[in-house]
Formats: sequence, C-alpha cells, structure tokens
Amino acid sequence: MAPLLPDDILYMICNELWHQRDFNTLYSCALAAKQFAIPALTNIYRYEIDRKSMHNVSSVTNRGSSDADVSAQDRAKPTYKAKLQQEDVMIMRWARLWRMMTLSALGKTSFPYSRYIRALNLEDVEALLEDSKFKDKVSNMLFEGELGKCKVQTSGPKKTVRIDGGATANKIGDIVTTDTPVLEELSGKIENEALLRWIPRIPRLRLLNLWYGGALVGAGPLLRQYCHEFRHLELYNWLHPEADHKFAEFLNEITPQTLQSLEVFSTLDIAAESFLALGCHRESLTELKLGSLSLGEMESLNLLSGCTNLTTLLLDAGTNTHIDLKNRHNDVFMETVAWLKSCKKLQWIALRNFRGGQNLISPILWEDEIHLKHLELTGYVMADALEFHQALANQLSLQELQLKGDSDEVSGGLPVLVESLTKLTKLIDLRLQDISDYFTDEIISRLARSLPKLEEWYTSGWGISDAIWTDVAGLQSLRRLDLAATSRFTSEGILDFILSLGPGNKGLVLAVMMADVDCDLTEEEQTMIREMMASKLDGRFDFQLMRGTDPNYAGRYFYPDVSEYDDESD
Repeated sequence: MAPLLPDDILYMICNELWHQRDFNTLYSCALAAKQFAIPALTNIYRYEIDRKSMHNVSSVTNRGSSDADVSAQDRAKPTYKAKLQQEDVMIMRWARLWRMMTLSALGKTSFPYSRYIRALNLEDVEALLEDSKFKDKVSNMLFEGELGKCKVQTSGPKKTVRIDGGATANKIGDIVTTDTPVLEELSGKIENEALLRWIPRIPRLRLLNLWYGGALVGAGPLLRQYCHEFRHLELYNWLHPEADHKFAEFLNEITPQTLQSLEVFSTLDIAAESFLALGCHRESLTELKLGSLSLGEMESLNLLSGCTNLTTLLLDAGTNTHIDLKNRHNDVFMETVAWLKSCKKLQWIALRNFRGGQNLISPILWEDEIHLKHLELTGYVMADALEFHQALANQLSLQELQLKGDSDEVSGGLPVLVESLTKLTKLIDLRLQDISDYFTDEIISRLARSLPKLEEWYTSGWGISDAIWTDVAGLQSLRRLDLAATSRFTSEGILDFILSLGPGNKGLVLAVMMADVDCDLTEEEQTMIREMMASKLDGRFDFQLMRGTDPNYAGRYFYPDVSEYDDESD
C-alpha cells in the first residue's frame, strides 16, 4: 500500500489551489479520496474575511474568465465541437455538485459535504436550471430519486411546461439548510416563509443577500434569538407601500448596534422611517451603500445624521438625476453636508448621478480629519466643479479616483483638475471618463510622471500620439491602460513602448479604443503587437478604430461612416 501524505501537506496543496482559484481541481480532489475531501471542501466553501465568498470570487461552475486567462485562451482556442463538449461536461458537473450537496444534507452520501458549506447561493441553482444546456439528461440526473420532490414546474409559453427556478431553488434550500452548521452567508430569491423556517437552523449566519426585501418580514425576532453573529444585509429591491415601515420594524427588531453593513442594489420603497431606524445601529454601522435612491430617500438623507462611524458610503441617485438638493431642498442639503463632514472615519465614498454632487463632496475634501482612499463622482459638470477640483488636492491619501462628467475647454476648469491630480501621488487606480475629453499628450505625460504608483489607468483625450509612451513606460507597476481617446499611434511606437516595460508590468492589458481612421494598424501590425505583448509580458492588446457618431460625444470625436453615402451624388 502506498504511503499517505500527511494531512498538513494536503491542506497546503488545497490552500494553494484556492489562492489560484482552481476550483475545478479542488472539486476533483473532494471526490478523489476521503482523506482529501476535508481540506478540499474546506477551501471550496471558504469564506473570506472581506465577505467575498466563493460565488463572488470564482466557483466550480464559473464560466467567466479573468484578464489573465484571456491571453492563454486566445493562444489555444478549442474547436467549436470541443467547446460544446466542454460545456456539456461543465453543466453535468454543475448539476452533480448540487445533487451531492443536497443528498448529503439527507445523509445519503458517504461524506457529509453540506456540513462544510459556509456560503450558500441559491441563485446559482436558478442559473443552472435556466442554462440552455440544462436538458433532459442533466435534469433527470439532478432530480432522480428523493430529489424529485424538489422539482417545481410551471406553465411556459404556448402551453409548455418548464421548471420554476425560484421555487425549485427554495425547495433545494429547504433540504440543504437542515445540515449546514457552519453556514455564514445565505443569498438568493428566498421566499419569506422559507427564510423564517431556515433561520433557526443556521445560528452562525453573518450575511443575508436577498433578492426581495419582503422576505425579511417577521425575520427580525428570529435573527435576534438564533443568529447572534448576524452583521451584514444586502437587498436588491422592495417595492411595496409598507416597505418603509416594515424595514424600519426589522431594523428595530434585530439586536441593537450589531448591523455593520447595509447594501441596496436597486430600488427600495424606504425613506424617513427606515433611515431613522438605522440609528439603532449608529455605533456598529460602518458600510452603507444605497443604490437607485427613491425620491423619498433623497429627501430624507439628512435623517442618517446619527450614522457617523461610516468608513464606506455609496449614494446613487438612479433615475432621479434631475433632483438638485441644494436648490430644491436646501435644508436637507445643508444637514446632509453637515452629516457627511461629521463622518471622520470615512475612507471610501461614491456619489453617482447626483445633480450637483460635487457640492456634497467638496466640503468633505476640505476636512483635514478625513483621509479618503477611494473617491468616485459621476454625473457632474466641469464648469460647476472648480471648488471640487481644487479640493481634490487636499486628499493626499487617495489611492483610487473615478470621475465621470461633462468636460469643456472654455470654463478654465481643466488646468485646475490637472494640477490637483498631479498632487495625488498615492493613486494606484485612476479612471477618468468624459471629464478628460480635452486631455492632450502633454497632460497625459505630466500625469504619468507625477503618479508613479499607478496600476490601472482609464482616460479619454484628444489627438494622443506616440509622444506619451516614454513617460507612460515609467509607470513600473502599470497593469492596465485604457485609452478611450482619439489617438494617432504607430506600430513602431507601441512596440518600443512594450519593449521598454519591465517585470512589474507583467500581465499588462493595453486597450486603444478610439484610433484615428487615418492611423489604422494593419492586421499584421496588430498581430505583431499582440505576440510581443504575450511573449514579453503575458499581456493583451486590444485595438479599435474611431467610427460612427456617438450622441454622448455630440459627434466631437467620431467620424461618420462614409459608406452610407457612397451612392449619393454631390
């Protein structure tokens, strides 16, 4: 009999596979031998400290690819037939994974797989059931035997019968949660009655991610009684006349001063009552992200004034971009500014689609006790943002900056913006969209010299040429450069740039997205550049010509497609 590897070696192997996000191999290890199963499963269902669990990072069923994977895939693309076979294998493996986990909760497997689940994402089941490859053979395997009772069918178009993904996922969740003692994260389109049944079964629950907030009705007392570690809540939508009252009731019913983060991805019909109820968690709440704010929410922002321990804040006006708090509700605006200035621990802030959003952020930037690391502002106008651009230079701690707004070349705001950006020497991620439309070679070169730590850089611009490459090559940690600027690059200039890069630029993605049609690169030149990027840096090169008319740019940067007029006479 061959000697067995020590358990600590097996754990080290599986831990390394997890860091490489190689969940396919981990899955195979879990099935290979009982000795391998525990370390493999522990890493498959591993729960990260920052709450980015398996289904957010990668998974056995993940069909996506990172930028690092793309170049390798491009070099070894499978045939169409092979690709179809791979998809068939993947869908079967996907279904077997859920069958194995569900049966293990019923005690029908040789190993208790469900007891190692830390993150249960029922949306993954729905995705499986709705996949085009989920057909009779896979369906019969998944729902064979005892799991047949989980299959819920409903009427489809033209009197057809289809599987109800949401109801079926809830049935599977009903079984799996009976034996998940270490479950910490639960997500999906979970029904209210199901959630109320499951909460007493999962005492280590820390995070709930719910598609519909109505599932929370009546859940507060149960969470308070059974789930003493509950800290994080994520909601997609809750459109109901009583949503504000019911959500406030929930916030008041869970243990006070325990909720650490609340994230809303879409629209909730909440306002004053809910914002006041968040005060019950003013000491514990550090992360607040409110997407697609309703009109009621925008007019009640000042009621969040008790939540001053925030380190992370996102406010998205959604479709209410026409609401100008400063002019329409000045009292709310002033109290909201006072609240934001009192958040001395704030490190990450994003204001999206706020009309006059720069007026809300500027006072924060002048606060010497606030040291931001991430700042995002979208939907503003350069002509109205002189103070905001000046104030940027006061936040020397910034590492990530994202600005999107309407630029101009007549207000005099461009030099102020550029001057402030050159002061932010700790930036590692800089994304400028539209607001940088009038950037020139000189400006981009100056920023490259001033911001030596940049790793990711997205910018627009006008008439950019090979003159920038010498200074951009000095960015020794640059991993991604997106040039959404009208450009006149040559293949020689790009190749010289690549050759001048060092090991810190390994994996670089270079995207030239709006090349001048008069400076088109031939297919041979593009192939040469891509091969050079792959061989020297294991990187990728994307190239696209500037064509057509884009209403977002009012035709400023785009040439018309003259082929439309070839048949017309003068």
